[in-house]
Amino acid sequence: MRGKRRAPRPRIAWRSPWTPVVGALSVLAVGGILAVAALAKDVVLIVDGRPLAVRSFAGTVQELLGDQGVAVSTGDSVRPAADEDVVDGDRIVVRHARPFTLTVDGRTMHRLVTATNVREALAEFDIRVAGGRMSAPPGRHVPLSGMTLTYYSRRQVYVEADGVRLATRTTGRTVRQVLRQRRIPIRPGYQVQPPLDSFPAQGTVIKVSPPLPPHTVPVMPDVARLDWQALAQCESHGNPLAVNPAGPYYGMYQFSLPMWATVGGIGLPHSWSVEEQTYRAQLLYQRVGGRWQGQWPQCGMRLFGRPS
Repeated sequence: MRGKRRAPRPRIAWRSPWTPVVGALSVLAVGGILAVAALAKDVVLIVDGRPLAVRSFAGTVQELLGDQGVAVSTGDSVRPAADEDVVDGDRIVVRHARPFTLTVDGRTMHRLVTATNVREALAEFDIRVAGGRMSAPPGRHVPLSGMTLTYYSRRQVYVEADGVRLATRTTGRTVRQVLRQRRIPIRPGYQVQPPLDSFPAQGTVIKVSPPLPPHTVPVMPDVARLDWQALAQCESHGNPLAVNPAGPYYGMYQFSLPMWATVGGIGLPHSWSVEEQTYRAQLLYQRVGGRWQGQWPQCGMRLFGRPS
């Protein structure tokens, strides 16, 4: 008896002649993907303080910036440098330059800075903020369009009024502001040196003097020709503010208060200008008939060009 004919076995796909080819292509594709993935670098791009995570195939920093549409020009800061290679994990920092005008105690400077706030901009100018007064706070953002800032440092100046010298710390822009801070009134006819609208720099001495006494007595020509500068140098080293408590004696020519009043001086001698003190010294010389020994016993000979 003939048996039944057995049905053919189904074709097994992996035994297809194309199976090795497909497998090889798959391996190549996966390897290619892995190789390409290995070329990609993850970096952080920080532009003017704003961070952005970037995956890039760029070889250099410049190529990466071009891919990201970040333009750089003269004055901009790029770290690492534009021609350096991009390394996986890099932090690439770009700061664009912006114009900055800074006025410090009346002196104005112009510069391109890459700072993104006022504090960093002052650091680029090598200026430390120490209790001064600024027209904008240190944390204020500096826009790309630029910024103008005014800064007044805290300075020590001196105010002389009514024969008293006061030391004061100030950020005032003018002599007038300093006097207002000290509540010193400017009465009609009073003189102020330096001028009220001038800038009071560190160490400035602001003198507030009553109205100048009239110069009604002329100085004789032969008296004016004497060496008054040499006398002042001997008496006080030429210092119009000198005070000797031993007398007391005041000013360039070391007046006593009675002698100062005798020649029409008002207030204290050392509160007046060099010219006013010299005029009163010349009047004193005339008043005593040239007998200088009573007023300047140690230095009077200097008037004639001879050391005492």
